[in-house]
Amino acid sequence: SCGFPFSAFLHCQAHARSRNYVSESDMCKLESVPVDFGDYHPLKPITVTESKTKKMSRKGSTSSTSSSSSSSMMDPLSSVLDGTDPLSLFAAAADPVITTDNTRKKRDKDDGPAVGSDFEPWSSKRGEILARYTTTEKLSIVSGRKGTSTGSAVSEKVRTRLEELDDLEEGSQKELLNLTQQDYMNRIEELNQSLKDAWSSDQKVKALKIVIQCSKLLSDTTVIQFYPSKFVLITDILDTFGKLVYERILSMCMDNRVSLSDNFSPESVNDTAKETCLNWFFKIASIRELIPRFYVEAAILKCNKFLSKMGISECLPRLTSMIRGIGDPLVAVYARAYLCRVGMEVAPQLKESLNKNFFDFLLTFKQIHGDTVQNQLIVQCVEIPLYLTLYSPAIDWILQCIAYRAPEVLLTEMMERCKKLGNNALLLNSVMSAFRAEFIAARSMDFIGMIKECDESGFPKHLLFRSLGLNLALADPPENDRLQILNEAWKVITKLKNPQDYINCAEVWVEYTCRHFKKREVNTVLADIIKHMTPDRAFEDAYPQLQSIIQKVITYIYDFSLLFSVEKFLPFLDMFQKENVRVEVCKCIMESFINALTLEDEKRMLAALINGFIKMVSFGRDFEQQLSFYVEARSMFCNLEPVLVQLIHSVNQLAMETRKVMKGNHSRKTAAFVRACVAFCFITIPSLSSIFTRLNLYLHSGQVALANQCLSQADAFFKAAVSLVPEVPKMISIDGKMRPSDAFLLEFLCNFFSTLLVVPDHPEQGVLFLVRGLLNVIQDYTWEDNSDDKVRIYTNVLHLLSAMTQETYIYHVDKVDSNDTLYGGDSKFLAEINKLCETVIAQILDHLKTLGKEETLKRQSQLALYLFNTILAHGDLRNNKLNQLSVNLWNLAQKHGFADTKTMVKTLEYIRRRSKQPEMSHFADLALRLPLQSRT
Repeated sequence: SCGFPFSAFLHCQAHARSRNYVSESDMCKLESVPVDFGDYHPLKPITVTESKTKKMSRKGSTSSTSSSSSSSMMDPLSSVLDGTDPLSLFAAAADPVITTDNTRKKRDKDDGPAVGSDFEPWSSKRGEILARYTTTEKLSIVSGRKGTSTGSAVSEKVRTRLEELDDLEEGSQKELLNLTQQDYMNRIEELNQSLKDAWSSDQKVKALKIVIQCSKLLSDTTVIQFYPSKFVLITDILDTFGKLVYERILSMCMDNRVSLSDNFSPESVNDTAKETCLNWFFKIASIRELIPRFYVEAAILKCNKFLSKMGISECLPRLTSMIRGIGDPLVAVYARAYLCRVGMEVAPQLKESLNKNFFDFLLTFKQIHGDTVQNQLIVQCVEIPLYLTLYSPAIDWILQCIAYRAPEVLLTEMMERCKKLGNNALLLNSVMSAFRAEFIAARSMDFIGMIKECDESGFPKHLLFRSLGLNLALADPPENDRLQILNEAWKVITKLKNPQDYINCAEVWVEYTCRHFKKREVNTVLADIIKHMTPDRAFEDAYPQLQSIIQKVITYIYDFSLLFSVEKFLPFLDMFQKENVRVEVCKCIMESFINALTLEDEKRMLAALINGFIKMVSFGRDFEQQLSFYVEARSMFCNLEPVLVQLIHSVNQLAMETRKVMKGNHSRKTAAFVRACVAFCFITIPSLSSIFTRLNLYLHSGQVALANQCLSQADAFFKAAVSLVPEVPKMISIDGKMRPSDAFLLEFLCNFFSTLLVVPDHPEQGVLFLVRGLLNVIQDYTWEDNSDDKVRIYTNVLHLLSAMTQETYIYHVDKVDSNDTLYGGDSKFLAEINKLCETVIAQILDHLKTLGKEETLKRQSQLALYLFNTILAHGDLRNNKLNQLSVNLWNLAQKHGFADTKTMVKTLEYIRRRSKQPEMSHFADLALRLPLQSRT
């Protein structure tokens, strides 16, 4: 045991010695001696003959002088930083506030399609269709007149519903003419909003009228090239309507506020909900025109779940048959696409209905070349190739739904049907886009044969070869066919006269060539591209495709000695004559080169060269450009850790240079700039693998943030460092050898404590929140059984807490108020420090007691003396309890004969010297109570 009661330790920090750091520093300074500059030379050895010192006030006093902070500074605990706090943004992004209705969100998720993530949803195609199918022609839209609003009485609604529907169909509309495309889209959006408003105000009939009105627009093909985009806009409204009706009926099924289960059966639906559901279907059945009746019923197809288990499976074939009554083939194929879209959402397992839908389309496909369609195209001055492209979104979607997880035999059937239709290029292209790449690649030669027999007048063959090439980039064809496939494809590609058509195909087939062939074939392809793109500087309009080609080449030819032996590679690079594009391409090549490195020695050598280059780059006073350079360098060298470390140091230095230029008084602009620098470091440090590098950079960057008055950012750095301490492993690799990490952790924590002295408390985190957090981490950290580092750390914490009780701290950060200014010696603040001291000393005492065994007595002696010296330096020994504590520790240190006698003799001499100083007479009494025992 320690041989003295624990109660002697309590409340020791209430008696921390008051310090006057300025006078102590003056006492320790060397006395100035005049220098004879006649004999002085900077290279001449200096011989010190005598050092005269003033008498020291205590051992180990520092020579640093305290710097008082300006009294006019803004209070950091109540001030608000200008601009956006970048580190807080990262924290906010990690913990977003949920403002949506959780119940509805969950239901939406549960009602999602029973298809996997490998199924590309319609929403991903929507934007592409709207961007591709545009028009400059004037459009028209039928708009309902503002009629009388429905009355509030239920009986009045019942009497007028049928009249209102008849009124709508018999011409209660006005036609808006000469609308631009944007005006048309705005009007559609207004109708969508009107639908939602009518529904929310319980005007269900009005909502239905709006949907019918919108559905009728899908029969209008007067501006035919805009039809695919019109379909997207109108079906958005239909989707909204279908969702509103379904959720309305579902809400009526709630029993005691408990909604139906996900897989509910019709038997669990109450009669009121069923009656309402039937009522909706009866209303829709009374719509006289085919197209709006079809679309509105398809929109609420899911509601059949409330009526019967077989409702959806019975309705799909009937709706499919209804489409046969639509005469315009373009309108019909988009109706089929919508039915497939709804069908995949509510019943993806009913593939037979989807297949029937497509086969119906094939039976009517010849209508495309009929007189009615041809006359319409003549009137609108639309060529047949352009007209055929209008079918692509619908056919692609229908085939995607059919081909999803379909067996390979279905592809064979589709190919046979395409042959019967004369290998129609439009269908063939959609088939190659829809089915799995593995199926297409296995039949590559069959598809090439079909492509050759296609009629090129309606759909260009090079687009078919491009689609085939996209599949071959994802899957490999039979090995024996690979060269023949390339030859057949390139025969067509190389004959293309239009540079844009050529490069769009060549870009796809370059990947196939690099993937399956060697440098000779790659060189031939590059030579052909140069030949086609050089005349009339056609390459200037194809930089994205040319960049893509470079990326594919360096992806597959990762041996750079082989890459630069490709004869046409450098001439290919010469086509990049636009400066910023050329730089991007060179960066791409350099990144690939860096990623190709595997040997650590090569990486270290390269990192050293890059770091040397980074240090040399300077933009003078253009600090923003300098930071942009560092950001760009980080993205290029993200896999070279030494470079990232250098960039963090460089950005910190940049922030301090900004502070120097502004003399510590940041403007709004420079304050935002240094916060950007701080954010750069904060998001870069976590990507480093070395844990002590991260710890030290968190500390260093936090100090830089503090120096630039970025208080919340500094707190974020220090919190990150605290949270990282538990991850420190017991052993770390130093120069290839595994060594214990305790000494490195002890060194880091001591540096951390020195910084925490000047860090002001956060107004919302409580007193000394960072110190408390660090102490909790130290307490929970698993230390080695034979290590005393934990106690040495706790003893250093006592040094910190003692310094925190002083009226004026020993050092400050310029223009940052530390806790001595914020609290001003407040008694509550000092009481909190006392509590921490009690906790820390209790931990030290517990550890000393565990060292009472014979094999650990020497360690007990050393730690007892270490704590004694701490109390001697920082405690007010005029307090009797503290005085007795120091005597007990002194005796414990030499109790078992393990004391360092030489050190204890010098310590006692120091105490006797100090007793002769003013206000230190109590040291004389202490010296009398400290006996020296011999080892014997």
